[in-house]
Amino acid sequence: MPVKQKKTRHVCPRNCYSTCAMIGSSVNGRLVKISGDKAHEYTKGKLCPKGYNYLSYVYHPERLKFPMRQTKRGSGEWIRISWNEAIDLICKKILELYDRYYTNLSVALNKYSGNFGIMHNSVEGFFNSLGQTSRAVGSPCWSSGLDAFIYDYGDYRNSDPEQLMNADVIVLWGANPVWTSIHSIQYLYAARERGAVLVVIDPVYTATAKKSDIYVQMAPGADGAFALLLAKHLLENNQLDMEFIAQHTKGFEAFRDYLNTLDINDLLKECKQSYEVIERIAQLFDLKNRVLSWVGFGFQRNLNGGQNLRAIDALMALTGNIGKEGTGVQYAQQCSWRFSNQILQTFQPGYHEANAIRPIHMNDFARDLFYVKDPPIKLLWISCRNLLEQSPDQRQLRKALEELEMIVTVDQFMTPTAQLSDIVLPTTTNFEEWDIVPSYWHHWISINEPAISPYYESKSDLEISCLLAKRLNALRPGFSNFPYEKTIEQFIEEEFTEEIYQLLGIHHWKELLQGPRRMRFPKVAWSDYQFSTPSGKFEFYSEIAIQNQKPPIAMCMLQKRNKKSHEFLFLVNHGQFNLNSQFLNIDVLQNENKEQFVLIHSYYAQKYGIKQYDQIRVFNHYGEIIVKCLLTENIYPEILLFHGNHAIANSMIPFIPTDMGEVSSGYSGMAFNSNYVQIELVRI
Repeated sequence: MPVKQKKTRHVCPRNCYSTCAMIGSSVNGRLVKISGDKAHEYTKGKLCPKGYNYLSYVYHPERLKFPMRQTKRGSGEWIRISWNEAIDLICKKILELYDRYYTNLSVALNKYSGNFGIMHNSVEGFFNSLGQTSRAVGSPCWSSGLDAFIYDYGDYRNSDPEQLMNADVIVLWGANPVWTSIHSIQYLYAARERGAVLVVIDPVYTATAKKSDIYVQMAPGADGAFALLLAKHLLENNQLDMEFIAQHTKGFEAFRDYLNTLDINDLLKECKQSYEVIERIAQLFDLKNRVLSWVGFGFQRNLNGGQNLRAIDALMALTGNIGKEGTGVQYAQQCSWRFSNQILQTFQPGYHEANAIRPIHMNDFARDLFYVKDPPIKLLWISCRNLLEQSPDQRQLRKALEELEMIVTVDQFMTPTAQLSDIVLPTTTNFEEWDIVPSYWHHWISINEPAISPYYESKSDLEISCLLAKRLNALRPGFSNFPYEKTIEQFIEEEFTEEIYQLLGIHHWKELLQGPRRMRFPKVAWSDYQFSTPSGKFEFYSEIAIQNQKPPIAMCMLQKRNKKSHEFLFLVNHGQFNLNSQFLNIDVLQNENKEQFVLIHSYYAQKYGIKQYDQIRVFNHYGEIIVKCLLTENIYPEILLFHGNHAIANSMIPFIPTDMGEVSSGYSGMAFNSNYVQIELVRI
């Protein structure tokens, strides 16, 4: 029997900085090796440990193989059913609800970032095709920071990550790339070899902080106060780039006047720093230096996250560190997501995004499920997320879900969310489907092609959407506008525009099968100084912010909550070998991380009589955990740092809105990092 070998191109679609390009090697229809794609000039043929262990993921013995129906929700008694039966049950339920309420608003979708592939937007496209439906709207991830950029720059853009090499000073605000962005580390090292100074500002002495030249242990959520202190110091010492301010900014006078009102001692108290630290960091903002700030996503998951980022933006503008090589604020971009989104344009006549979608707050989903009426939600479709492990208010959410008449989850594994569903549909991995996957960090675009046939009876989100639309229209002609008769090649072809082809320097999307391409965006964000604000300038003072009932300038929002003496701020480590709940079942990755623990500062451990490896109870009004305790001096004293499954931590987190997020995502962000707990020693 001849051996059939094949090499295929892939992209990791996870919610990660790298969006790695990969090469799959298959023999006789079985994937046998996964390696990095050397043609990708950002990831350079290297993968993270998760990427190298995708074989364990694709062929994991717990992967879902067939559609399943639960005899009674939560019973754990599952019956294998056919795809025809599953699709029929779902479609008949949709039609039954429509006949009951004369609308599809009782049908809801909750989908997020479990897969960033453009073809996975077919789920939203299918829901758009039904007329009016309900939709989880918002972002638990990055929206407060995005709003800050919109107010200041008019849009959110990144320079190429390679610009790190050109900086004289790199300031990492709450970013830990040694764990979360390993492909950027090469540029940090190259900058330091050139003589650049690396500053890490973080409440935790992270793996990246250990490699820094200067580490500032910041009080959680006080980064904005620190940035404003620096700005005030630079103003008082005439260290501002007045030429840049005069030519390219608006509202400087208002911001200057605000800085003059600030009390230095109040700000120092807020961020728990000495003025000597301020002077030391301010020296690095000398106008001869090119300064680049990298702001992590956890940074803006605070009550005042958006204002904190606006303060950093303002600091960079005051010193002219925008639009030049080796400068700027690196956070996120979606310039390279400029696909046509034709897959979403499936609305019924007379409907569009504004009137077809009844929004439900994604971060306050538990409450909204209870209170949305006329009609209430009865059927929930969950895709690309593990709702019960990633959302706040989990006890209330579970109760709300139990009130629904049908829950459908599309996933690769029987997650806790799937376990509470009525029907679970198995879906493909990126090694079994076609897709396009852009990045929110760099500007490289890769195509994803199937290496192997779908695992058992798994189907892609796009295939499932087509099956639903086809069956609905067979039962009731014209019920769905989703173009189920198109081929996957047609769906992909429609996403590419002439602008995309020009930016990529290709004539057809299949040229990407020869290797990834970088979109021809400027390598330095805002290098033309043509900002997307109403004034066309960087705006210290934003009238759009005023219209949205936000402060017009970057302001120090002093912590609103007075922490009680016996409370700790509860923070959760971003795992090195997982992405939220993804990859937690890959043993080879988790062998060293299976045991969960919480880090407590040695000072408070002694105060509470806690010794190394003691079990402690961590609790608040919303939940509790019993967990092993490790003593350290590498964290800000008044925090607890949890290392383990985010789902356990999220069980103690209520919905806490951030100060921004509405402009970029429709609703406020989620302040996961503004949650307080108490502790007590568990005595055996």
